Amino acid sequence: MSTATAAAIRRPTDAVLRISEEAALEAAVVEDDMEAVTPEPGDGPMLINMGPQHPSTHGVLRIAMELQGETVLRSKPIIGYLHTGMEKTAEDLTFLQGPTNVTRMDYASPLFTELVFCLAVEDLLGTEIPPRATWIRMLMCELNRMSSHLLFLATNGMDLGAVGMMLYGWKEREEILRFFESVTGLRMNHNYIRPGGVAADLPDGWQDDVEHILTVLPDRLEQFDTLMTGQPIWRDRTQGVGVITSDEAIAMSATGPLLRSTGEAWDLRRTMPYLAYDEVDFDVVVGAYGDTFDRYSIRLNEIRESMRIVAQCLDKMPKGPYRTEDRKVTPPPRARIDESMEALIHHFKIFTEGFRVPSGETYVAVESPRGELGCYLVSDGGPKPQRVHIRAPSFVNLQSLPHLMYGGLLADAIAIISSVDPIMGEVDR
Repeated sequence: MSTATAAAIRRPTDAVLRISEEAALEAAVVEDDMEAVTPEPGDGPMLINMGPQHPSTHGVLRIAMELQGETVLRSKPIIGYLHTGMEKTAEDLTFLQGPTNVTRMDYASPLFTELVFCLAVEDLLGTEIPPRATWIRMLMCELNRMSSHLLFLATNGMDLGAVGMMLYGWKEREEILRFFESVTGLRMNHNYIRPGGVAADLPDGWQDDVEHILTVLPDRLEQFDTLMTGQPIWRDRTQGVGVITSDEAIAMSATGPLLRSTGEAWDLRRTMPYLAYDEVDFDVVVGAYGDTFDRYSIRLNEIRESMRIVAQCLDKMPKGPYRTEDRKVTPPPRARIDESMEALIHHFKIFTEGFRVPSGETYVAVESPRGELGCYLVSDGGPKPQRVHIRAPSFVNLQSLPHLMYGGLLADAIAIISSVDPIMGEVDR
């Protein structure tokens, strides 16, 4: 089905279900009545809830759907079940404690939220970080992009019945998580990227570990191509399903693979370079039809592009300090604490009171695996933020679901939700 034809079919009036959460729940709950009669499919539209406990909603996401038989007429994403108040919590944490809070928002790619928060803090501080810290950040984030996309391939395959893909994608992701554990001490929620640089230098032998990942993955990605890309059932379930046009994606502020699937080559690493992305060679992967298959293909090929960037990080990694030597921001070396009372006091004050950030506000954005991840940060001159707001790509991209699902089958809704790749911790934060 062409993009134009799909768009014409999908947009009669309004694909969004205008109904309150309470009304949706009341309309869809089946009461404990043995005499309740289920209406026949031809009797008229039926209102149902999918989630928030459904395994294919990728977290506690609830979709209220109006169905005619198995065809989705209108739908509404309902969120808030994972709300943790992280942005408000940030106001009670020092700038040094901030990364350990924001890293839990997008638990599939935690290093990106750490990065965007630290870039915002450093922008207000006016702090320059050493080149080695910049390249370590880029290396770790690209590996994290690979692990996030491998998790997508695993769950995307499972959602459409490719159980083998769940096992393979999970297995390959383990290679990267083991490396993260050797560097940060944790497999996820690392608190590794911190204002002024990173928490610790790369361990001995890190080059061998990264080269092992780069050696193993290409053959595995070829196997994924064989397993899914050319598989007739996979293509039937994804091609022409959940089509979105470039104008629609831009109107709904969609970013990441969802936007690039329409042919828009918008990637902040290329269009608004940060870290050292202007010093590495990589391609921005785009689609042509804006369908579920394009979004799958983009993520599969973005793993290959991230591998190119990681290989260049191996070759170009500079020597030097891994964090700024600005004493206002960086605690003294651990060895100095046993030797100097001054160093002990400095260490104590950094970790109890924190450091003060000049008054002002800033917005910084990076390209996460799901799209534009932004941090709006306000400082009143104290050691804690006055206001933190995260522009979460999963949250913004979710509003495209009613338009993507309109006119499709209920089974297609599973594939479409998976192709958007939402992380609900980031949505509700």
